This record gives sequence, structure tokens and C-alpha cells, in this order.
Amino acid sequence: MEDDEKFIATEPFGGAGEAAEIRVWQAVQAAFAQRECLGFWRYPIFPKSGDFRKEPDILIADQELGLIIIEVKSLTIDEIFGIHGHLWDTEYYGRTRSPYQQAERQVYALSDYCDKQTALRGRIPFRALVGLSWITEEEWERKGFADLPTSPPILFKNDLGRTGLIRAIQGTTPVIAGQSMDSATWKALIAVLCGGPVLKKITLTPPPAVQPPPPGRQRRGEIIVILNDDLVQLDRQQVTIGMQLPPGPQRIRGVAGSGKTVLLCQKAAHMHVKYPDWDIALVFFTQSLYDQMIATVDKWVRHFSDGAMTYQPNNPKLRVMHAWGNRNRPGLYSSICRLRNQQSLGIIDRTTPNVGLAMRCRELLDVLNSRPEPGLYDAILIDEGQDLVVDAEHHPHGIFEEKQAIYWLAYSVLRPVDPATPEQRRLIWAFDEAQSLDSVTIPEAKALFGAEGSQLLVGLHLGGIKKSHVMRRCYRTPGPILIAAQALGMGLLRPEGMLSGITTAEGWQSIGYTVEGAFFSGREIRLHRPAANSPHRLPTLWHGPLIDFQTFETRQDEADTIAAAIKENLDLDGLLPSRQILVVVLGPKWEANPVEAALCAALKNLGIDYYIPSALAPNAAPPKAGALTDRFWHDGAVTVSQIHRAKGNEADIIYVAGLDAVARSEASIPLRNQVFVGLTRSRGWVMLTGIGQHPLYDEVRQVLASGDTLRFTFRGAPKRDVDTQDDRAMRLL
Repeated sequence: MEDDEKFIATEPFGGAGEAAEIRVWQAVQAAFAQRECLGFWRYPIFPKSGDFRKEPDILIADQELGLIIIEVKSLTIDEIFGIHGHLWDTEYYGRTRSPYQQAERQVYALSDYCDKQTALRGRIPFRALVGLSWITEEEWERKGFADLPTSPPILFKNDLGRTGLIRAIQGTTPVIAGQSMDSATWKALIAVLCGGPVLKKITLTPPPAVQPPPPGRQRRGEIIVILNDDLVQLDRQQVTIGMQLPPGPQRIRGVAGSGKTVLLCQKAAHMHVKYPDWDIALVFFTQSLYDQMIATVDKWVRHFSDGAMTYQPNNPKLRVMHAWGNRNRPGLYSSICRLRNQQSLGIIDRTTPNVGLAMRCRELLDVLNSRPEPGLYDAILIDEGQDLVVDAEHHPHGIFEEKQAIYWLAYSVLRPVDPATPEQRRLIWAFDEAQSLDSVTIPEAKALFGAEGSQLLVGLHLGGIKKSHVMRRCYRTPGPILIAAQALGMGLLRPEGMLSGITTAEGWQSIGYTVEGAFFSGREIRLHRPAANSPHRLPTLWHGPLIDFQTFETRQDEADTIAAAIKENLDLDGLLPSRQILVVVLGPKWEANPVEAALCAALKNLGIDYYIPSALAPNAAPPKAGALTDRFWHDGAVTVSQIHRAKGNEADIIYVAGLDAVARSEASIPLRNQVFVGLTRSRGWVMLTGIGQHPLYDEVRQVLASGDTLRFTFRGAPKRDVDTQDDRAMRLL
């Protein structure tokens, strides 16, 4: 865990009236810097007290001392007129506030939350203190407050040195007594504080095998139970990104499976619970993600509100919505049209969805540009940001004044965070350029906001909050599959040279690789991905390879082999057909359609129900009108999906079929990205298949033989260099 993320400020600090809190916070950072700990400025959990919610000013988790809550008051000794029991009579607060009781409420709320985990129940000591940065212990004693039976534990001005602060906390009697924490308890406590229980999967015991497995054969279902039983651990970077509310734009770039979607849902829920009057939109591109997004937001809302709130779809203050919208559900574009009294227009024929949306947004901007109105939202968070950009050269009608239309529309309808800095607006977007299936444009600041907005991501926000993050750890997809996906998606081992990728050692390090070699033409590059950056435990539990690559002479052979393997998953492995097994078909629609049909027929021949996303029922094709565009899974049926609908979804075993469609145009970056997307849908295993014989198949075999270390000759700048100016600027900070 990174030292610079040991102390997390969830919001900017440095505002009026915060000098006392800053002084205590800085003292905590200095005193605890060398300890095994995690500290929060404004830890985001809000137990209800009367008609308001109050978060802890400062929360410290320390392996030796337990959990410490400090309630800071910016008072001088002359501003405290008297203390009556727990009530302090002050110039500013009156006699209705009790700082120590405020801290105690936070203690009991966190204790209740921790006690839900058996490993922590009754194990954690809790302390509560009042921080008085401007008052010395001598002043307190001279006024007689120290002699009162209700005088609480206090951090005085003279306690704020490195040794004095630790000594003062150690001398405080715990509100709740606990025990010394061993490493396992400490690890569980950090997981709980960082929201691990919110993300824990429901474990389903696999059904008995229909027939006895062969001797020595592992059952995938049993291994999945072991993996799901682990308490989810978020790393410090994830915790920082998820809990911080930036006072302006923020970009989150991350490898597939790094948790981008979860963190955006967390941010949206945090904002909503803390600032219920804000207008917030959480936006995404793939319609089949509705259920997943709403369920994740709901979990975080319950977490931050201590169970007092849930996500309410009809509450206009927090809306989870598709970027476009349809007749049944509003999207960002259609909502802006409605709020600005404009007609929402539909799909444009003969364009891809992202291009059509960009064109509609540009048309709307043309109208609104001459009629500026007040902002509509306080925060807009965009997931799958790579799918909301278009190539300016090929689709100029999707560009508005050299800006990406959908992003500029979102930015333009946001309220400034502070009227004094109107350019600072909470537009937060997450992306992985390797998952872009229709565009090679990368959503960096200049491309989104034009030349005048290119500096929006330079430097840091107030309080040291980063304007841009790159997430390098992948939790969903096992390391061997992620490495293969990145190598094939970028074409790293192509004889002609890489097609897309990073061309600096620093850039590769930022996404989790170690690098040997210099990026000069003709030089050999060695990339190694340490296990720490792909912490999925499956490679240590499964005795065989995680990727099975097979080629066939005919499409029928490919379909029959996949269907037989799925039947084995159901009969021997104990997997469920829906949500644990997924079949993904590669290639453009006109090539993918017959592959999809052959796979569905082969499944049906073995008595296995299939489901095509948006169909009204299993074993049926989607209708031309009235399709269930939001539905991706159907209980009891194996989903067979073309690649665009599969984006954002995941399963324990993925069958990626039709690789030959990519092999015939292997220099296409969007088609290469399809391979990346297909492989990284996996939480466990992959079967990759195609028909015929193609040079790409030799590249696949070479990649799989490389393990966790890729060696290739750099042959010059690729078609697309994904190490952007934003990334380079961030690494200079």
C-alpha cells in the first residue's frame, strides 16, 4: 500500500474555519507516518443524529491502538463559557452541542458496522477524543474544566507533536475495549473500513455433479466458492479514488477489472448521501449494465447511510442513466433535452451508436449555444468513457468546436463548484482505451474540451486531490488472462510490430508492468507483470492453464466443441448457466450473426437453453420491435452475446468464439480491442476459438507460451500511442 495514500482526505481542505482541523490532521500525519495505519479526513459514513448526518472529522485505524475518532473544535479558551455535563456553552455553538458525544456516536456506528464481521466482533478497541488546536492543557486546567467529572479526553495544542499525540491517544481510556490485533484481524479491519463487505459476492454452493468427475479433476464450482469466500480487499488507490469528492474535473484511467465502475458508483452514492440536494447523474454506455449499476449504487448508498437510505429510481437527485436514453428510461441526452425544452431525437441510420449520439449532442449544442441557461447538474460521472468519443477525422459532425460533443454537453450543463472559478465543474469520467470497439480516440482533456480546456487536468485540486488517476491492479481477471488480452489487443508480438500501446517505460509501469529495454526501433523490450498487480488467487488454486485455445476446420466443429464444454461445466463443474457462463462472439455483426446462430443451435441440441440479450425469452431471437434492450441474463439459460452487448458484463468462464473474424483483419485496432474485451470478461477461465488457419493463431500461441513475461522487438511508433499527454503530465507531479 502506497505511503502517499496512507492518509486520505475525502474532500478538499483549507476552507474558512478549517484551520483547527488542518492543524490536527497535519499532526496526525506526522505522528502516524511510520506506523501501520490508515487515516481519513472526513471518513464517509453518516449515522443519523436527529435531523442531520455527521461524519467523523478525523478517523485513524492503527494496528496497535485500534480505531480513533477525533472531533475537532475551533475554539479558544475564552470562547467556552461553561461546561454542563456533556453540553458546552460556547460563543458559536450554544448549549445544544456536545463534541465528545458527537465522537461517541461515530464510535458506536463504526462498532456496529465492524461487528457484522465475525472476525472483528469484540476485537477492535475504539477511542474518542476532542481536538482543541488553540487551547493548551494549562488553559483548560486554569478554567477548572479538568476537574469536572464529565471532562472528556482531549488533544490539546501542546499534544500535537509527534510523540505527544501518540502518548495522549495511548493514555485515553477506550470507549469500547478490544484486544490486540494480529495481522489477520488488522487486514479484515482495513477491508471493512474500505467497503469490502459492500462488494462481497453471494456464494452459491455448487450442485452435486450429474456424473462423478474423473479422478483428479477439479470442480470449478468448488473453487469459485473458495474465491468468493474471501473478504474483498481494496487497495489504497481504490479507496482514495472511491472516497474522494474532487472539486472539479477528474479522469480515471484503468485496466479492465481494476474496479472503475465500482468506484464511480461509490462516488455517486457518497455524494448523494452527504449532499442530498445535489443533482447527480451516473452515466454509462452499455444498456445491459442497468441492473448491475443500480445494484452497486444501492449497496453503497446503504453503506454510507448506515442502512437508513436506499437508491430510489424515482428520486431525481441521483439518476443512474444510459448516455442516450430510450422510450422507457431517460438518458443523459434525453434528460438534457427535456430540461432544456428541446425534442429528444432518436437513432441515426447507418451510424454506430457512439457516432449517432455524438451527432445528436452536437445538434443540441448548436441550439443551446445561443440560449445559455443555468446549470442542470452538480456532478456528472461517466463510465465507459472510451465509448463516448468519436474520431474527429472520420466523424466531424460528432465534434462541436473541436470538442467531443457528448463530453462538452455534459460539462456545459454542470454548475460550477465555485462561482469564482466557473471552469471547475464536477465531471468525472472513467475509461480503458483498450475496450473501445468503435473509435481509436482516447478521452484526454484536449480532445474532450478543446485547446482552452487542455489544462483542466494539470496539477492537483485543493487539498492534494489528484485530477487524474491511472489504476494498474486488476482484480476481476486472473493475471495470465489479462496479460494475454493486453498482448493480443495491442499486437505486441506481431512480426510487423505493435499496433497500439504505450511507448515509455513509465507508462507501462503505471499500468502494472516492470520494463527492461528502451523504446527505440530495433530494441528488445521485456515486460513483466508482477503477481501483486494481478492479485486474483485462481492461478494458485487451479492446476491447469486458465486459457484453452483451439482452432477448427469448420464452424460446426467449433460450435459443437463449445456446447460440449458448457455441458461439462453444468454437469461436472456445478456452474449455473446464467451469470457464471458466457459465450461471446467476435467480429462485425454480419460475420458474428451466423456464428451466434451455430452456437445457439449446438447448445439446443444438447438440451441447454440459451439466451440472446434483449430477447423476450430464452431460445428466441430478439424482436425487431419491443426488445428488452436492458436485459443481458436470463435465469436458467446460457447467454450468447455479440461483443458490443457483452461489454461491462462478466462471468466465471468465458467462451470467446469467432477469432477468425479478427484474424482476417488482424491490423484493425477496433477488432483487436474486441479480443481484449472478450477475454477480460472472465473472472476465471477462457476458451478462445476460431476456424481455419491464420498467422494470428501463431501469435496467440506465442503469447500464451510467454506466461507473465512478454518479449518483443519495438519497431517504431504504433498506429495509436495510448500514453497520453495527460498521463505524462500526471507522472511529473
